[in-house]
Amino acid sequence: MRVPLLILALTLTLASAGVVFAARSGGEPARVGEGGVPAADSESSPRPSVLSVWLTRAVRVLVTAAVAVLLVCALVLLFEHRFIFYPTRKPLVSWQPPGLDVEECAFSTRDGVRLHGWWHSGAGTDDAVAGPVLLWCHGNAGNITHRADNAQMLADRGLAFFLFDYRGYGKSEGAPSEYGLYLDGEAAYDYLTRERGVEPHRIVCFGRSLGAAVALHVALRRKTAGLVMESAFDSVPAMAVRMMPVLPVGLFLRTGFDNLAKIGRLEVPLLMIHGRQDRTVPIRHGRKVYDAAPEPKQLYVIEGADHNDTYIVGAEPYFETLQRFCSEHCASGHE
Repeated sequence: MRVPLLILALTLTLASAGVVFAARSGGEPARVGEGGVPAADSESSPRPSVLSVWLTRAVRVLVTAAVAVLLVCALVLLFEHRFIFYPTRKPLVSWQPPGLDVEECAFSTRDGVRLHGWWHSGAGTDDAVAGPVLLWCHGNAGNITHRADNAQMLADRGLAFFLFDYRGYGKSEGAPSEYGLYLDGEAAYDYLTRERGVEPHRIVCFGRSLGAAVALHVALRRKTAGLVMESAFDSVPAMAVRMMPVLPVGLFLRTGFDNLAKIGRLEVPLLMIHGRQDRTVPIRHGRKVYDAAPEPKQLYVIEGADHNDTYIVGAEPYFETLQRFCSEHCASGHE
């Protein structure tokens, strides 16, 4: 709350300063003579110069523009989380989509928030899955039911996954925040290893869009076989600059999700996936993160894909690339 209040205070200060300057620059009011006729000018009350008039007008315009910009920035920052997180409480169709073989799970974060997720054990029947397991961190909108079609495609190919909702999404308690989502990702990992018996070298963190930042955080904090970042941005402030280039909102945002600053510390293999025609997060943002990442790494660009349809446009080659990455690095981690 402090930053928006400071901007509002600055806005009021600028507005007041503009009014005072305009009043002082405009000269004294014209004197009125007898019968309401303006008195003739005298040497003691000269008319404002042309330069003074134009300077006054310029200051008024600049102050008005500055006040408008600062007010917009204050409103954006005041409702910052509403511009970043778009959770949905209700399911798209059902919490148990027809044909999708998932088990509903509940688990808690270390700050006591109760979360909800879907567990699919893949081709095997045991909880202690022998093959790779995707720890799936979804994007900033909807809830896990909005990923049911994608989940079905993974299940059809025998891939095990744990797809969970962040705090404030779906059946999960609480309200979303950057720090909160990091805690949620850690809790989901801990649930897999402690409650499901999944060994760390079988876990591949998978994150799409905003979820890529959560997956990266988990890969830096926990032992994993690899990391998949799909449709990833470099940071929230950088995205704010792209979306509102004339407003200095990015300078004041409290939410970072700074993938670019963190990726250099990654110690596991990386697969970056991005749609060539991504209009939400242009591919150059993903390339920045990829270029800053250490080896081993792989970039898979899907021609014709936008932000949310990578797995549809990519079709079978998409899933083959994902499965190959998971199998290769889970196997190497096991040795």
